[in-house]
Amino acid sequence: MNGSTALAAVLVDELVRCGVREVVLAPGSRSAPLAYAVQAAERAGRLRLHVRVDERSAGFLALGLAKISRRPAVVITTSGTAVANLHPAVLEAHHASVPLIVLSADRPDELRGTGANQTTVQPGIFAGAVRWEHDLTHSWGGSECAGPILGVVRAAHPAWRTTVDRAWAAATGVLGQEPGPVHLNVAFRDPLAPQLPVPSDLPEDLVGRLNGASWTVLPTPPSGPNDLAASPGQDAAASSGADGAHRVAGPATLMVLGDLPDPVLAEQALAVAVAQGWPVVAEPFGAGDRSTVLPHGSLVLTASDWLDAHGPERVLVVGRCTLNRETGALLRRPGIRVEAVTPNGTWPDPSHSVEKVHGWSALDADADGLVGQDPAWAQTWRDAAHRMHAAVAAVLSDSWPSGPSVAQILLEGLTEDDLLVLGSSNAARDIDRAGVAGRSLMVTGNRGLAGIDGTNATVVGIALASPGRRVTALVGDLTFLHDINGLLIGPDEPRPDLTIVVVNDDGGGIFSTLEYGEPDRADDFERVFGTPTGADLRALASAYSVGFQRIETPGDLHEALAARPSGIRVLEVVVPRAEHRDLRETLTRTVAESLAELD
Repeated sequence: MNGSTALAAVLVDELVRCGVREVVLAPGSRSAPLAYAVQAAERAGRLRLHVRVDERSAGFLALGLAKISRRPAVVITTSGTAVANLHPAVLEAHHASVPLIVLSADRPDELRGTGANQTTVQPGIFAGAVRWEHDLTHSWGGSECAGPILGVVRAAHPAWRTTVDRAWAAATGVLGQEPGPVHLNVAFRDPLAPQLPVPSDLPEDLVGRLNGASWTVLPTPPSGPNDLAASPGQDAAASSGADGAHRVAGPATLMVLGDLPDPVLAEQALAVAVAQGWPVVAEPFGAGDRSTVLPHGSLVLTASDWLDAHGPERVLVVGRCTLNRETGALLRRPGIRVEAVTPNGTWPDPSHSVEKVHGWSALDADADGLVGQDPAWAQTWRDAAHRMHAAVAAVLSDSWPSGPSVAQILLEGLTEDDLLVLGSSNAARDIDRAGVAGRSLMVTGNRGLAGIDGTNATVVGIALASPGRRVTALVGDLTFLHDINGLLIGPDEPRPDLTIVVVNDDGGGIFSTLEYGEPDRADDFERVFGTPTGADLRALASAYSVGFQRIETPGDLHEALAARPSGIRVLEVVVPRAEHRDLRETLTRTVAESLAELD
C-alpha cells in the first residue's frame, strides 16, 4: 500500500466512523486516492457515493444532502479551480449553518509555488466562511510502503484520525459552536493509484478504534428533525394547554418568524406562539403548527393605515427575515419594542431596532419575561386575518397564470408529509403571498445568501436524503437555468423521485416588482433587468433525460401534482412577466380595503 492510498483510506474510514453516510465526488487526478477510498467504502455498504462532473453542482448537492438531515455530507474535489467552484455552496452553508465537509486534494509541499499544473493556494481559499480548516501534508520518503507500514506512516495515523474528528466536531457544532462548513485540504504525492490488487481492508497498523468507534469520542449531534428531543416550545405548549388557559397577560405581541438553520427550531417557536396566543407573521420556511400564523405572509404589513390603529406593542423576531421590505418597515415603526430570540450567539437586526436579545431557553414557560399577550388585541388580529384571507384568496384564484396562483394550487396539492423546496427571488415570495397558514408542511430553501445558484443540485440532494417523503420544488426559470447541470446525473448514480415546478416568465421577473420596474424606467429595464433568454425548457429536460410537461390550466397543474413522480420531472408554467407589478399592487389594495371594513 503506497502512502497516498494509506492516507485516503484512513481519512475515509474515520469519516464513516464519525457518522458520514453521504459523499459527493467530483473526479480528478490528484484526488484519485480519495476516489478509490470512497468507492471501496460504498462497495462495503458503509456510505452512499454520488459522482458529479460539475464541482459547483457537487457542492450544492452535498449541501442539500445535509440540509434537512443535519448530518454532514462530504464533497471531494481535485486541486485548482475545482476547489474554487465550491465557494458558492460553502458560503451558503456558512450563512445557513448547514454542516458540510469539504475534502480537497492538493499538491505536496515541493510542488506548491513552482508553477506546477493545477496548483494554486488552497489553504484559506474559503477565508472566513468555514468553521475550521486544516492543511494536511505528509512527508514520508519513498513511494511504496512495501512490507510493514513505514514508521512515519504508522506514527501519523492517529494524527490523521484526530484531524477528521476535529473536522466533524466543527461541522456539527457538537461542542457548542454553530454548525457549518469545514475545509480539510489534503496533499497527495505520486503514486496516486493503489497497487493491484487493491486491498479490501486497512492494514493492521492503520486500523482505528475497536467496535467502529471514532478515534476521539464526541457528543452525538441530532441526525435530523425527527430525532430531536422534546423542545422548549413543546414544553411551553403542553404547560399552557391548547385552550390557552394558563396564558399570561402582557403587551400586545406579534411574532415575526424568519428562516432558521433547522426546521425543528421553527417548530419549537411556533409551539410557543400557539401556547401564548401570539399572532405570527411568518416567512414560509420551517415546520410546525402554523395555526396562529397569519395567512398570506406579510401582506397584512402592507396595510399602513390599519397598522397605525392596531399595531403591536412588542415584536418578537425569531430567525432571519429576508423576503419582504414590509417586515423591515414594521420593525422601524416608532413605539414598537423589538426583541429577538436566537438559538446561537448572533441575532439578526438589519434595521438596528432590537432592544433586547433572548437566548433560545427563553422559550420555556416563563423565562426572561418573554411570555404574555393582550388577548383582545390578538383577537383583533385574528379577525383581520380571516377577513384578509377571503379577499386575497379570491384575487389569487382569478390571477391565473401568475406565480402566486401557481403557488396557491401547489400548496393545495401538498400534504403535511411532503417537503417543499423553494428557489429564491419570486418563487419564495409567491408561496409567501399564497400562504402556508394552518399547515404543518415542511418548507426549506437556500436562504443563507438567498442566491439562485445551485438550487437544482440542492433540491436533488434534499430529495435523495428524504426517500420517504414526496419532494416538490418551486423555482423560476432563471433559477432553473442557472443550475441546469444540477440535473446532470450519470446512469449509475442514485436518482431521486422529484417534481420541479418552473414558473417561466422568461427573465428576472422579481425586478419588475421593484423600483427598477416602474413604468417611467421602462426604456432601461428589459435588457439589464428583464434579461429574457428564450430558452426551450422542454429541449433541456430532454437533453438531461428528465421528464417534462407544459402546464396550461389550473386543472392541468392539479392533475399533474396528484400523480407521484417516478424519477425527476419538470412541470413548466408560462406566466406573463408584465403583469407581476399590477398583481402586487392589486393584492396590496385588496388587503387595505378588506381591513378598512373592520374599523
